[in-house]
Amino acid sequence: MAKFRLPKNSRVAEGKRYPAARGSKKVRTFRIYRWEPEAAENPRLDSYEIDLDKCGPMILDALIKIKNEVDPTLAFRRSCREGICGSCAFNIDGKNTLACTTRIEDTRAGAISIYPLPHMPVVKDLVPDLTHFYAQLASIEPWLKTDTPAPTRERPQTREDRTKLDGYYECILCACCSTACPSYWWNPERFLGPAALLTAYRWIIDSRDEATGQRLDDLEDPFKLYRCHTIMNCTNTCPKGLNPAKAIQEIKKLLVERRS
Repeated sequence: MAKFRLPKNSRVAEGKRYPAARGSKKVRTFRIYRWEPEAAENPRLDSYEIDLDKCGPMILDALIKIKNEVDPTLAFRRSCREGICGSCAFNIDGKNTLACTTRIEDTRAGAISIYPLPHMPVVKDLVPDLTHFYAQLASIEPWLKTDTPAPTRERPQTREDRTKLDGYYECILCACCSTACPSYWWNPERFLGPAALLTAYRWIIDSRDEATGQRLDDLEDPFKLYRCHTIMNCTNTCPKGLNPAKAIQEIKKLLVERRS
């Protein structure tokens, strides 16, 4: 009988506990994934007890408080704090989302678990390596492509054509959708993933873009596009409320219509 072993550094151990200050009344525990690549140790879950009476309302507020006041070695990304940059995307209580827009009081009772985005190489602690994710985004050439001479002013677009972009241009590239997609886990080297495909569709339907045929040619591939099995994890987890699964299906429809 075959025996399967977990890869090196995949077993997560129990880590350190940082108790709240004496006299704290409104305490929540944050169990945070910690891993130091230079250390020859498995990852661990450190527990931080935080007095919510002395902390902001969001998960990101708690992380910043932990780093500033409890444990300065904790590593994570953050920037805008307004749900715009996508930097603070983590797996919080089992769901990929943004720490800056997730209220502590909206999480389930008990300890709050925070991990890096799943199925991505980890640089350190809560910082995933998104090099491959951004390379896939670049491969769909997410910019306006035209053959006609550039106008002296902006390229005009009707109100109706502009409305078609709603629900697609708002993607902040946080990678929550792609890292929640089983098809992306299974075929990360060849399947472009929900985020890149949603962005590709945004340019395919842009009335000002003149490379629609080329864009569709590039996506007509058994793996780039058709590894999507409409599992819908991408749509369910998007912190901006977008629907990458719909965008992917619309690309498939355009390819079918082009053949007929």
